[in-house]
Amino acid sequence: MTSRERVACVLNHQIPDRVPLDLGGTTVTGMHASSVYLLRQALGLDPPGTPVKVIDPMQLLGEIKLDLIEALGVDAIPLKASMTRFGFRNEGWKHWTLFDGTPVLVPEKFHTRPEPDGSVLLYPEGDGHAPASARMPKDGFYFDVIARQPPLEEDKLNPEDNMVDFKPVSEEDLNYLRCEAERLHAQIDKAIVADFGGTSFGDIAGVPAPGIKHPKGIRDVTEWYASHAIRPDYIYRVFERQCEVALSNLEKFRAAVGDRVTAIYVSGTDFGAQTGPFISPKVFRNLYKPFYKQINDWIHQHTPWKSFIHSCGSVRALLPDFAEAGFDILNPVQCSAADMDPQGLKKDFGDRFVFWGGGVDTQRTLPFGTPEEVRAQVHERIRILGEGGGFVFNPTHNVQARVPIENILAMYEAYRESAAYPFS
Repeated sequence: MTSRERVACVLNHQIPDRVPLDLGGTTVTGMHASSVYLLRQALGLDPPGTPVKVIDPMQLLGEIKLDLIEALGVDAIPLKASMTRFGFRNEGWKHWTLFDGTPVLVPEKFHTRPEPDGSVLLYPEGDGHAPASARMPKDGFYFDVIARQPPLEEDKLNPEDNMVDFKPVSEEDLNYLRCEAERLHAQIDKAIVADFGGTSFGDIAGVPAPGIKHPKGIRDVTEWYASHAIRPDYIYRVFERQCEVALSNLEKFRAAVGDRVTAIYVSGTDFGAQTGPFISPKVFRNLYKPFYKQINDWIHQHTPWKSFIHSCGSVRALLPDFAEAGFDILNPVQCSAADMDPQGLKKDFGDRFVFWGGGVDTQRTLPFGTPEEVRAQVHERIRILGEGGGFVFNPTHNVQARVPIENILAMYEAYRESAAYPFS
């Protein structure tokens, strides 16, 4: 089968020739730039010292180039606009170095400033005169968003202030997506996973508005979550307006990319903590579900795309509502969280969701286990989650920094050993 056929088969809950593999198809199925560097070196794809492009400045994700895709047998590729969360585009690359010494390339407007404590500040739209919107601690691996919450005046709160993040798609971005979708579909026979943005309600990575110079509205993380209880009408009105813009944009995206897309990344909002959901099913049903259902209903009525939700943590209690809201794909399948046993998930929800992830635990096994432990878990997860189809192999979330290269190689070796159907 081709990669595109293989993923389409799995998304229709059929059995392909092998379990499909993803690396970099989304911003939650990728790999930290330092780990990409080590992997490329281990596979002999680059001379030592060759920099890796940072395609997601917040998570420091590295570019998964076509030669790495082909070397590993990856089946999915991303389609997204070039704008980053920090309000500048991935263009005009320049050299930078991570704290661990990894050579990387960053966008030209990736403007940083060192602090006396050794941390590094990053600025919205690359404007060093604006308040910094993110900080990487000394010897850190990621940028933490800075909450620039203006003083709240209860009687002046306006949901429109939290709407400035969600705008009609520009002609520039539509033209880019149109051309890129045509190129990818014609030249690279992989499943295309689109991330158009704007459909993830309450995604906490975006609430502080790291790409806006002077954000207004509710921008502090704690205040935002507290508002679910003390200002639910405010949250509802933000989502209501966001949904209106998103539906209008989806019509334009559909016209631009057509049926070339296999799946669409709809939501990256995390609803789970390590021990259970951190919002109740009732709150999800009242504030989130109505709008996700509108988005997914539109997608299913007007396109052949499958709908992808990413939600970390223990979300089993919310899975019936995710299903009723119309999601087809569940990621990252965090089996290390409470009530997320892979056998139970497959038994109870395997006919409703395609599990995209969960192939190996990225909290403990991949970073801290032995290569043998990594191999054993990969074999087990493929056997459980891949039974009868409905599974795309990827670790639980992105491969992080400082993962031993021996473990990364063991993960892909074990995948190749176990992925072919029928399972023995």
